[in-house]
Amino acid sequence: MESKTASKPQNKARAAREHMKELETLQEKDPEFYQFLKEHDKELLDFKDEDIDEDDEIDMEDDEIDVENAEIPEDTDASAFGRVTSKAENENKSAKNVITTAMVDSWCNSIRENAKLGAVRSLMRAFRTACHYGDDEQHESSAKFAIMSSGVFNKIMLFVLSEMDGILRSLLKLPTSGGKKETINDLMGTKLWKTHNHLVKSYLGNALHILNQMTDTEMISFTLRRLRYSSIFLIAFPSLLRRYIKVTLHFWGTGGGALPVVSFLFIRDLCVRLGSDCLDECFKGLYRAYVLNCQFVNAVKLQHIQFLGNCVIELLGVDLPTAYQHAFVFIRQLGMILREALNMRTKEAFRKVYEWKFINCLELWTGAVCAYGSETDFRPLAYPLTQIIYGVARLVPTARYFPLRLRCARMLNRIAASTGTFIPVSLLLLDMLEMKELNRPPTEGAGKAVDLRSVLKVSKPTLKTRAFQEACVFSVVEELADHLAQWSYSVAFLEFSFIPAVRLRNFCKSTKIERFRREMRQLIHNIQVNSEFINERRLCISFLPNDPAATSFLEDEKKSGASPLSQYVATLHQRAQQRNDSLMGSSVIVGSHSSKFGNKMSDQDEEEDDDDTTNEDGAAVFNSSWVPGSDSKAKQSKEGKKKKKKMQGKQEEAITDDVVEDLILSSDEDGYDSSAREEDEETKPVPLKQHRKKQSVIDIPSSGNKDKAKPTPPKKNRKKRKLSTEFPKKDRKFHKKSNKRKRAN
Repeated sequence: MESKTASKPQNKARAAREHMKELETLQEKDPEFYQFLKEHDKELLDFKDEDIDEDDEIDMEDDEIDVENAEIPEDTDASAFGRVTSKAENENKSAKNVITTAMVDSWCNSIRENAKLGAVRSLMRAFRTACHYGDDEQHESSAKFAIMSSGVFNKIMLFVLSEMDGILRSLLKLPTSGGKKETINDLMGTKLWKTHNHLVKSYLGNALHILNQMTDTEMISFTLRRLRYSSIFLIAFPSLLRRYIKVTLHFWGTGGGALPVVSFLFIRDLCVRLGSDCLDECFKGLYRAYVLNCQFVNAVKLQHIQFLGNCVIELLGVDLPTAYQHAFVFIRQLGMILREALNMRTKEAFRKVYEWKFINCLELWTGAVCAYGSETDFRPLAYPLTQIIYGVARLVPTARYFPLRLRCARMLNRIAASTGTFIPVSLLLLDMLEMKELNRPPTEGAGKAVDLRSVLKVSKPTLKTRAFQEACVFSVVEELADHLAQWSYSVAFLEFSFIPAVRLRNFCKSTKIERFRREMRQLIHNIQVNSEFINERRLCISFLPNDPAATSFLEDEKKSGASPLSQYVATLHQRAQQRNDSLMGSSVIVGSHSSKFGNKMSDQDEEEDDDDTTNEDGAAVFNSSWVPGSDSKAKQSKEGKKKKKKMQGKQEEAITDDVVEDLILSSDEDGYDSSAREEDEETKPVPLKQHRKKQSVIDIPSSGNKDKAKPTPPKKNRKKRKLSTEFPKKDRKFHKKSNKRKRAN
């Protein structure tokens, strides 16, 4: 509908110009009829320029520069006005609608000094041309501006992105920064908005178009950072708002460098300023983008997934009641998938649960419950989430899924620590120690080091390696100690720790691996020391177990972390961190990138208030020779050619697979063939068919298979060639002997 309404004034202006041209040609070809119309139908000839108004929609590309700046009186006749317009059109066609640096400088100076509205409109036309430059839909014949250089493009983009927000706010008489959606809603009913809303829509719409064309992450980041100031205007354009959310979500999930952070800040500002108009769409889109990016996990991608999860948790805090409704729906979906797996008991149903997408979603909602568990709006989600995690850990109780069970135990420990509720995590961990795979000596040797954070399932040979057994036992000790340390200040710690201590002693007796016994004895010793620490203080209390005063027992010691088990857990965390760093060589690189994100964004957010620094950043970004559309067609054609070549190559390989295997040459035979070919070229020309066969044989790379790399036909050909090279010498001897015999006779 917007395109139809925008095309109506353009059609009227074109029809008016065509009508005036027809009157001129009528006066030249048939002056008598023109005189008759002048006498009897004067209104038809007294055609004025009422229909030739300036197009104030987004396109703004139909009027001409000289005609716009010139004021034409109403009493000007049609023929004179037609001559002016036709002359202007011819001059513009000859000039090819070129935008120069001088034109841009004059517009910018007039906007800065006099705040001329005409210069703003001209600059916005140039901005639209810059954003749509190179598009297939743009027709150079109808466009007011059609040609520009990369320097002009950079200058237009830098000035508009840096200054347009302040210009629009001054025209609409709004504050220089910030704003609420109520202010824009009140402004939309005024005459001021009806006069200048096309400029706002042109700025936001064309900026969105250029965002889809850009490929440089720094350029996109700068553009989004500047558009963030004008995001409040999107409340007036719901269609643009939806498109902006879609684009920024794409940049947030797939961008590199600082682009994900800038995109997330843009989305968060939209949610804070616009509220319910975009909250639902942002919550759903952000969660969907997170799920798409967490389907596969490795050591390098783990840091990026954690960053995406932190962004989702941060956005949920904008409106907790609305976030609770969405979180409840998404957690319920996870519960339904788990219920289906428990009922169906098939591999496909188990695979839906035991995949990275499902586990990362559990990690996400665990982080959300831990962050907002103290809030009344979010606390009810802790219980269903705990039940789902516990069901996932016990779904397939085999040793191959030890990494997944450890991850579930870690999530349960986090929920228990944040909500202050008791969760029987020790049962999951102690069941792992009693499995036979950890009590047998390793039969597959030492094996490779296993990073349990980046796998959910291990292979059967890996179960029998020493490295896997050590990683499992050490991780169980760490999680069990962390679970007991949460209640190391409770008045009932002796009762909590009794059953785990008994089962740990049984494991020490049953296992035949001395290093595992040493770890368990150390944990049992710290549990006993902590029990004595609690019992000494229990002798001094006088309240009953059901007394509310029991909750404040050892509150000061808990804040200082003075219990023996808490100190032991701190040493275990340090050891685990060192082990993880040694396992993942790229952890330093990933960590440094994440720290760069934080430092960069904090510095940039502080510097955004300074105009000089933003101009310097923009000048550094928009200094290349890139122009939208300049390389898109070339890239598409190159990519199309590459794809065609790849497809053709694959087809040829598929067709000639069996033939090629018999024609592969080894490296020695390649050298021999090349030397023989040089001799053949010197002595005897090779026929065309043999030459083609020889090229096809030599161009094929060697595979190293000596049995297959002995082509019999080429060898025969080479022998024949050698014989052919030696025949002339024998023929010469034979001819000499025959000549001597003839002379003797």
